[in-house]
Amino acid sequence: MPQKSMHSPIGDLTISCEDGALVALDWGWARDQASDDLLERAKSQLDAYFDGKAETFDLPLAPAGTDFQHRVWTLMSSISYGEIMSYGEMAKALNSAARAVGMACGANPIPVIIPCHRVLAANGTGGYSGEGGVETKVALLRLERALL
Repeated sequence: MPQKSMHSPIGDLTISCEDGALVALDWGWARDQASDDLLERAKSQLDAYFDGKAETFDLPLAPAGTDFQHRVWTLMSSISYGEIMSYGEMAKALNSAARAVGMACGANPIPVIIPCHRVLAANGTGGYSGEGGVETKVALLRLERALL
């Protein structure tokens, strides 16, 4: 699986693709690096996002997950830059439970691009499964100037 690593304000990240679509964004540096048009586009868009010059991503995505997880990730992807949504609001929209939504958020294999950081508990808190935990989530929301 081709991978490209990059430095970012939230730590080193590795982007992975397969069959012409992104499948993962992980923390850390991959041992083997590939030069691939899609990986270069993803890196460029992530750099622009972290520089505050881009609010959306235009990349083919193919995250592995269940039908329910895909429904959650699709709804998450509809949350605009700088906006937030609660687990409960997402659960209501999906006719599900907030806990199930939270589990799907935590299983998101392409964080930042699929913006799980934009989902919070009703009291304004919430975990984050990426490296750095809640501090990383807060840093991403601050970058987007989201109201906390």
